[in-house]
Amino acid sequence: MALTAGIYRHYKGQRYLVLGTARHSETMEEVVVYQALYGEYGLWVRPVAMFRETVELDGEPIPRFALEQAEPDLLDGVVATP
Repeated sequence: MALTAGIYRHYKGQRYLVLGTARHSETMEEVVVYQALYGEYGLWVRPVAMFRETVELDGEPIPRFALEQAEPDLLDGVVATP
C-alpha cells in the first residue's frame, strides 16, 4: 500500500513532512523520505515497516506516525513519475 505524502505527527509530538518513498540501493528495502518541520528541518529516511508500526504509549497502542494533513499532489511537476 502506498504511503500518502503529507504532514505526519510522530507519537512524541513533533511534525514531519513525508515527501515519498525510495529504495535502499543495496538491500532494495523501501524507505520513507521525510523532513522535520522544526529545528534545522533535517531530512530523514526510515524503513516503511518501521514508519507504519505501532508503539505503546501509556499502555495503549498508537501509530508511530499519524497522518494529519494529506498532500497527495506535493511533488507534482517536481519529480518524474511512471
